[in-house]
Amino acid sequence: MWYSYLKAELNNNKAVTATVTTNSQSPWFSGHFPGDPILPGVAQLHMVTASIAKVLQKEFVLHSIARIKFRKLIRPGDVLDIHAEAGKKENHYSFQITSEQHEVCSGRLVLAPKKEQQIPHGK
Repeated sequence: MWYSYLKAELNNNKAVTATVTTNSQSPWFSGHFPGDPILPGVAQLHMVTASIAKVLQKEFVLHSIARIKFRKLIRPGDVLDIHAEAGKKENHYSFQITSEQHEVCSGRLVLAPKKEQQIPHGK
């Protein structure tokens, strides 16, 4: 796996919290960008989705995103804190990724149970 969990839990406020570290040998870093590796935004969104799924013990896929802000580059070996709070609607979450108490990425996402995802015929 290209990242490792140091912790992943549901806190007292029913928010998902996780601490992860990125693996410097990840293919994400070798292709984005050689000589100046950073973790792409799509990988960051995957970590948030996977963390929520892990803590809630459900299988989710990312359905949609909104108001995503990328503020700080993630380098190989960085330790990241993920915080995701459930919204008013089912499977809607607001999230924030921080590193050393600096905001890295934030936004909103909507998840869908994995079993509900279907590929239309003919596509």
